[in-house]
Amino acid sequence: MRGAAFLDRDGVINIDSGFAHRSSDIAWVDSVFEAVQALNSHGLFVFVVTNQSGVARGLYTEQHVQDLHAWMALEFTSRGAQIDDFMYCPHHPDSAITTYRQVCGCRKPAPGMLRELMQKWPVDPGRSFMIGDRGTDLQAAAAAGVAGHLFAGGNLKTFVDAILKPSSR
Repeated sequence: MRGAAFLDRDGVINIDSGFAHRSSDIAWVDSVFEAVQALNSHGLFVFVVTNQSGVARGLYTEQHVQDLHAWMALEFTSRGAQIDDFMYCPHHPDSAITTYRQVCGCRKPAPGMLRELMQKWPVDPGRSFMIGDRGTDLQAAAAAGVAGHLFAGGNLKTFVDAILKPSSR
């Protein structure tokens, strides 16, 4: 069993530019690669959990999301950082697309994505935490039984270092 860092995508991994779904849409958050390297060095799993209502809105497809996540994983690997898994929720209760119109247990603030990753991987919730840029991220963390930390932007490595300090855990 290992601890895990659950990271929101838009606003924590990359600058939230609104409905990013292509590599050309991505501008990385300051020091994101170094932050993930630090998490890796502490023996934590690193997971990305992201609501993707753009799928439900018909702006892009699930394949776009999967392709973008595969590209992101390669970008991290090429910089010596490891993202262990990506999970996304394509649903939205107001979707015009019937397939995606639902109140879903995986859409944050619900904890479904975190819980599913904790079942799939040997995660110790007591040594785990979520970093998000919205209250819904922190609500999902609390509902999943992990600590939540609100990232307001800036240098992600500095933010992660403060979380990893023994006195803050």
